[in-house]
Amino acid sequence: MTESSLRSKAGAENLPDQAKLLLVDDEENILRSLQRVLRREPWELTTAGSGDEALALMENEKFDLVISDARMPGMDGPTLLAEIRSKYPWCIRILLTGYADITSTVKAINDGQIYRYISKPWDDDELRLIIRQALAFQYSERRRLALEKLTRKQNKELQALNASLEDKVRERTEELKETADMLDLAYQELRQSYVTTTEVFSSLINKRLPANRQPNAKVIRLVKAFAEFIELDEETTRNLAMAAALYNMGKLSWPDELFTAPSDLLSKNQRLEYLKYPVAGEQLLMALEPLKDTGKIIRHHQEKWNGYGVPDRLEGSQIPLESRILKLAVDFVELQFGLVLERKVARDNAIKLLKKYRERLYDPELTDRFVEMLIELAPDVEHEDPSILVLDTLRLRPGMVLARNLYAASGMLLLNEGKELSAILIEKLVAFEKGEPDGHRYTLYVHKPNDDTETSA
Repeated sequence: MTESSLRSKAGAENLPDQAKLLLVDDEENILRSLQRVLRREPWELTTAGSGDEALALMENEKFDLVISDARMPGMDGPTLLAEIRSKYPWCIRILLTGYADITSTVKAINDGQIYRYISKPWDDDELRLIIRQALAFQYSERRRLALEKLTRKQNKELQALNASLEDKVRERTEELKETADMLDLAYQELRQSYVTTTEVFSSLINKRLPANRQPNAKVIRLVKAFAEFIELDEETTRNLAMAAALYNMGKLSWPDELFTAPSDLLSKNQRLEYLKYPVAGEQLLMALEPLKDTGKIIRHHQEKWNGYGVPDRLEGSQIPLESRILKLAVDFVELQFGLVLERKVARDNAIKLLKKYRERLYDPELTDRFVEMLIELAPDVEHEDPSILVLDTLRLRPGMVLARNLYAASGMLLLNEGKELSAILIEKLVAFEKGEPDGHRYTLYVHKPNDDTETSA
């Protein structure tokens, strides 16, 4: 992956000019590896061999971001990050952990409120991308706080104005409106950073699945289409889409064989492990305030309409609406991927199974609407929309706006929905496509330009 594409995905326009990073690990070879990966980045790197050494460094220097190994002698990673959160709450905290360290990871999330955890062995490009997004998130948050401070200051000045000075009041009111607009923009950027985070997590989950068994992207498209079909509000749709991107998050600690085995053929012990993943997914998101509703949706998406599901055996309308929708979408997609039964189920047969179990596993009214939508839409949920064009990279034009996220062949998120394409970005995208394995080509969904000449391109 090129340097420029990394900057593009991380939102380089929101990155600070410089940043100080502290790398903490008791193994010198790990520290050297991290320094090697980050040596060309515009960041000042400092290393520490223990938690105590790291805290001593932070007493004398201000670091923007700390990456710590989970398991270290003496003070472990979660304890260190919890201490840093207490003393230096502005510092972004990232944990390096193995797949088996789910307990320490949950502890770090709950006590240290870490921004992200990275599994070892890491992917170099993903590591750099995650750090860029963390710094962009921090930059947006600092900007938001600065704008809030500015707003408070201007409010005080406004109160002090003489009520008879009508012109000055009008002038200050306009300034306050401009500041409020800037603050709204900062909040939108912050909210978008969480949406981007879910897409990155979804890409990481896909890394553990075979290329032909990566359901998240299709589940996301399904729930978005259904939310539009039944006219859900914007916030509910956003939470539902994020839950669709992260519903598999609780499976990250699974062994590979459990990932690929159909759920209907699991052994007793495997079945017990399988049933825990909705709760594990919720726990991993619990410390992130904007994702609490998402975590609740994930927790209950394996409940059954008849009350015999997990984890809380909720029945009927006790199950959150979003969880009922997510279960329909997950089961429909995973049946076709061969992740439920020993064989892959054809689309039409999957629809029949949804109808068959509509009062046993699924909300009957929602099932009827869901099936109605599936029948109206194309098999891949690509409904005919005259306002959207489907193009290859050679037919892209500057000024076009993406109508859907763009993913690489590996499942990695390349560009977000809503991204406006520039000439330079199109050129880089074409170059990046040439490096894809097996001649993989990108298909992009863009909003139809108003100019008819562009439409015919």
